[in-house]
Amino acid sequence: MRTKRSRRSFLTATVAAGAVGAAALQAQGSNRVSGFDHAAVPMQRADAMVAFYRKLGFPMTENENAVSVYVGSQMINFHRPTRWQDPAFTLRAPGAKPPSGDFCFVWDGTAAALKTWLQNANVKVELGPVDRAGGRRKTGSSTYARDPDGNLLEFMIYA
Repeated sequence: MRTKRSRRSFLTATVAAGAVGAAALQAQGSNRVSGFDHAAVPMQRADAMVAFYRKLGFPMTENENAVSVYVGSQMINFHRPTRWQDPAFTLRAPGAKPPSGDFCFVWDGTAAALKTWLQNANVKVELGPVDRAGGRRKTGSSTYARDPDGNLLEFMIYA
């Protein structure tokens, strides 16, 4: 009967035998990061920001410190001014001030549908559609706009 070996013992034995270099073993590493959970940025115009993201139809939750905007299984936390301006709040980038976000959303529809959706929400397109390299290591078509605090919003369509 064959014994099952762990991945680590297999790689260690392979390196010891000289078949794989140490750099290749290190490249496997122990990094278990699989994606983003959320990003957090300060906001200045809380009421306008809440109205804007609601009008676009994003699911949201609010509390006294932040507004969370859900994008699929990720979220953007917008810290309220009373939170990010509080000197006791140190779990943030100390130099971050609105606008400090540049968010790229994946649009799962056509460019025409995106244009209509943005127009219906009274969102002014700043640029696009234009071809851009995306996080999925493919080229997509991007359209750019801004939220009330001036954060850049990119909507990318992958073919």
